[in-house]
Amino acid sequence: MPQPTSLAQRDHAVLWHPYTQMQTAPLPIPIVRGEGSWLIAEDGTRYLDAISSWWVNLHGHSHPAIAERVSEQLRTLEHVLFAGFTHPAAVELAEQLLALLPANQARVFYSDNGSTAVEVALKMVLQYFHNQGQPARRTFLCFQNSYHGDTFGAMAVSARGVFTEPFWPLLFDVEFLDVPVPGREAEVLAQLDVLLERPDVAGFIFEPLVLGTAGMVMYEPEVLSEMLRRCHRAGVLGISDEVMTGFGRTGPLFASELLTEQPDIMCFSKGLTGGTLAMGLTTCAAPIYEAFLSHDKMRALFHGHSYTANPVACAAALASLELTRADLCTQQRQRIEAGHAAFRQEIEGQPGIRAVRHRGTILAVEYDPGEGTSYFSRLRDAFYQLALDNHVVLRPLGNVVYLLPPYCTSKEELELLYAVLRRMHALVLDFIPAPNLPEILHD
Repeated sequence: MPQPTSLAQRDHAVLWHPYTQMQTAPLPIPIVRGEGSWLIAEDGTRYLDAISSWWVNLHGHSHPAIAERVSEQLRTLEHVLFAGFTHPAAVELAEQLLALLPANQARVFYSDNGSTAVEVALKMVLQYFHNQGQPARRTFLCFQNSYHGDTFGAMAVSARGVFTEPFWPLLFDVEFLDVPVPGREAEVLAQLDVLLERPDVAGFIFEPLVLGTAGMVMYEPEVLSEMLRRCHRAGVLGISDEVMTGFGRTGPLFASELLTEQPDIMCFSKGLTGGTLAMGLTTCAAPIYEAFLSHDKMRALFHGHSYTANPVACAAALASLELTRADLCTQQRQRIEAGHAAFRQEIEGQPGIRAVRHRGTILAVEYDPGEGTSYFSRLRDAFYQLALDNHVVLRPLGNVVYLLPPYCTSKEELELLYAVLRRMHALVLDFIPAPNLPEILHD
């Protein structure tokens, strides 16, 4: 049997990819280089990364400022255990983040990805009440169709669906609320009031303002603030999962800045290091941290990871945060936001378009294929291939197609993305115009 020779064939011989039916999936596209908003394949083909490689990349691929900071850290200290030890980058990052987060956030707990940041938050809530002599408070409230990760606790507080069905018997029970989309706010507040009468409710976990994998479903800060107020009156803790929305995606640096009532715990990952290295982080208010303080060692939070507060990841996060806070990044985000707003005005309400949603640098178009909205829409694969044929990386959520590009994406590059969305619209209407690709596609 001949040995695989291409990178894609070698991959297929030894690897198992996420969210992929390996028996029927085509060979993966081998990427060997990245620069700015572009990914360059083994054969030299350039692909515009319209989704920031699963929402992680903020400033463009292979950013020299982040690379230099990482290189410097690697030559200084690559790792040290974080139990009983510390290092400058971990302290600096915590200090800088706490100065930017809502004033009630007081402590930082490091982990290594979004799911583990959520696991830490859930364990904080449960043990907070356990340490206070209220172990019966262990029920979480969540939104329908929410997603908080793929570890078991994170799956439990996420939507029940085909992705988690094999594990349902092992997931703890939660109570689901409808999403308070415009026009349904009062209905959802009434649902919340009923649940808050229960004495066993411990926490309310939410994706602030945008539910990512649900199809970039959006709701307003006013209703979320009111939900948090009612939770706090009932003694229920709020967990804001800013894994996707953090670091400028919704307009301000953090979605929680738009709230008048703040969460007790916040979770971060993805853009935390600018997409450079895996890292997770959970922050909490002072009363939560203080509930673990005791002469009794058994009241400590027994959670950790081998790579907790990895110095190289912390260095990448510090470099990315510096870039994010710069005036240039603000201008870049404003450019994307303005482009999205103009495109929304152009396409909204047209035949074949069910809805257009936009907040900050996030744009989602819900196409109408004449059937219900579904992750398994018959159009999904056609949309995906159409984007690749036009040298754009998109990952449609069924018949919902979203843009979430790196902040460095230029006006010309944005126009390429909008052109692809127009072609998807034409596909829905059973007409595809001839491609007319711009020069920026050639390496």
